[in-house]
Amino acid sequence: MSSVVLSGDTSGTVTVTVPAIAGSNTVTIPAGTGTVAVQGVSTNIVSGTAVASTSGTSIDFTSIPSWVKRITVMMNGVSISSAAPYPIVQLGSGSVTASGYLGTLTTLVSTSSVSTTATTTGFYFGNFSSTSDTVNGEMVLTLQNSNNWVASGTFSNTNNLRGLLTAGNLSLGGTLDRIRITTTNGTTTFSAGSINILYE
Repeated sequence: MSSVVLSGDTSGTVTVTVPAIAGSNTVTIPAGTGTVAVQGVSTNIVSGTAVASTSGTSIDFTSIPSWVKRITVMMNGVSISSAAPYPIVQLGSGSVTASGYLGTLTTLVSTSSVSTTATTTGFYFGNFSSTSDTVNGEMVLTLQNSNNWVASGTFSNTNNLRGLLTAGNLSLGGTLDRIRITTTNGTTTFSAGSINILYE
């Protein structure tokens, strides 16, 4: 039996299609009144596997499903081995895209000190003054239309009390399937923290 059809009281039908795979599939309808919503994989929030950002020059999250419309990149105590480069988030379709980003990173040092940096090689999420600096926060990437992604993020640098605001957009040449966290020079190594993603 491929489906179960429930007839309505007056007109119309409701069709429940059974997945064409082995195993049990159960939908539980609670007692009482209200609306029951059945969600599939494409409407659930899926967590990636946290990766320690304690070594290496880049961290990749690959095999992101084609149905994904929003991704949250979460930084927990992330640090790099040199204060010179900016840490960045890059997107990719088949391979990582390293150009074409349009955005800014705004650094809030105090009420009288604000700086803004243009971003073209990735979405920036840190502005370090020493190797002791660590970044915490998250960046949300949203599919605006076609393969155009917009980014917004809020971060804090807990060592030097800086606030960081990032925003921008990138038009990919195809469907997003990967994210890379690296630095603007691509050679500086990560030295502390962990990074994970959620996608939906």
